[in-house]
Amino acid sequence: MRRSSLRRPLAVIGAAALAASLAACAESERDDTGSDGGTAGEETASGGTFVFAASSDPVMLDPAFASDGETFRVARNIFEGLVGTEPGTADPAPLLAESWETSEDGLSTTFQLREGVTFHDGTEFNAEAVCANFERWHNWTGILQSQNLSYYYQSLFKGFAESDNPDLVGGIYESCEVGSDTEVTVNLNEPFAGFIPALSLPAFSMQSPTAMQEYDADNVSGTEDDPRFSAYATEHPTGTGPFQFESWERGQQVTLTRYDDYWGETAKIDTAIIRTIPDGNARLQALRNGDIDGYDLVAPGDIEGLEADGFTVMSRDPFTILYLGFNQAVPELADIRVRQAIAHAIDKEAVVSQSLPEGTEIATQFIPPTVDGWNPDVPTYPYDPERAQELLAEAGVEDLTLQFNYPTDVSRPYMPTPEDTYTAIASQLEAAGITVEPVADRWSPDYLDKIQGSADHGIHLLGWTGDYNDTDNFLGVFFGQPSNEWGFDNPELFAALTEARGVASRDEQTPLYEEINAQVMEFLPGVPIAHPAPSLAFAPEVEGYQPSPVNDEVWNLITINE
Repeated sequence: MRRSSLRRPLAVIGAAALAASLAACAESERDDTGSDGGTAGEETASGGTFVFAASSDPVMLDPAFASDGETFRVARNIFEGLVGTEPGTADPAPLLAESWETSEDGLSTTFQLREGVTFHDGTEFNAEAVCANFERWHNWTGILQSQNLSYYYQSLFKGFAESDNPDLVGGIYESCEVGSDTEVTVNLNEPFAGFIPALSLPAFSMQSPTAMQEYDADNVSGTEDDPRFSAYATEHPTGTGPFQFESWERGQQVTLTRYDDYWGETAKIDTAIIRTIPDGNARLQALRNGDIDGYDLVAPGDIEGLEADGFTVMSRDPFTILYLGFNQAVPELADIRVRQAIAHAIDKEAVVSQSLPEGTEIATQFIPPTVDGWNPDVPTYPYDPERAQELLAEAGVEDLTLQFNYPTDVSRPYMPTPEDTYTAIASQLEAAGITVEPVADRWSPDYLDKIQGSADHGIHLLGWTGDYNDTDNFLGVFFGQPSNEWGFDNPELFAALTEARGVASRDEQTPLYEEINAQVMEFLPGVPIAHPAPSLAFAPEVEGYQPSPVNDEVWNLITINE
């Protein structure tokens, strides 16, 4: 998921590991009535209002233009895509498509669509609607081709039907063919092994062609950094999900109501409210006061007290990476011995215990162990302060001083308390003989602009939450091309990632990504610290919430037991 909704350099996200000939036929669990694993029981009471506190407002309500987590949180309850995820995992699963089959050359995928589905405005969901959405994305022009508005489509499909930018003409999408009301085929110009898992992103949700036309969905004015969205994106978002849009009070809350004609199991609650409470302590107090029923990004230090007082704390399975990045534009950091010394100076277990939530896993590389291509045999750098000092001496920088950048006024899934993480790592570096000059910047807008948009930084804290199960969604985002964040030019690594991204089958991709992970850890552009497990907290009356490592959390099975 993008770290910022604006001003982020384009990161090319590409192929995930998926077989070139793929058929999926399992039923989506959104229509199960007696499921287990945290979903609601059959005897539980229904009705009422569920109030969830978010850390910020959505940017707007059309997920095709979105790349931020809070817009996607709302979108996942209004909209659905052809592909979802298996509950509690990052793996693709049927949703509006009941099954699919991909040709051996990876260029065509035929979807069998679910019958009896309607959009919230009564429009029938069918193959024509699928093609209308694909054609909409492919035919965007002007400001709609900016990275801030079409980030995911541009990153994954790489181009449009027409563009003033020659690099954006064409792309990998070719056409969409209607076979029948319930069969549609999407054709590509080149293999894209990440096609199916990528469709689980809210950005590729199916939206009502009728509503998009009526409310002029693509009428976006303003500038790339300050767009003015249409009435569709702010007042009339129309999907097929278990909740329909009711209202949006900017800076306050979004209100959704149950969609009684939902194709799956209709929502057990009447109303869902997503309330904007930016401050973490304020979210905590709102839960304790009974003003909300749940919230995200619970501070690690608050978990024990909440549980002791009878609140429910749930952790998502880690699908994140927190790292200490090195800017090799700093001459000392261009020396591999200095980078290795810093790696040996860090006690990751101590960092986790001092600043990260329960359930966090130690990282050995820049992808979680559940992602294809994870390599158990990558080079590692055990905690060894003496070895760190030896390496600094070999590099001739025994008196090394480094700028250490970290953000303030933010809590991220991979970094819930940045100041605590900074303190833990800085003290370890000082103990190994490295002098640290702390530089703290507000997350928005200063920190990301400094780290990603300039060379004015040294070692720095940052991270990532994966969008779907795809090695390139991690490594390609970080190391697929030169960037200001890392400050290096490594053509061999860039070429290896490009090659792996274009391979059509999972069996071919996996060993390539295993080798790339080893190559990255030998090159050591930074130190992967941990895979934090983000926590959510709920009132004791809330049941049926199913956490997802990729935040694919739909609320139709939630109940409030008064």
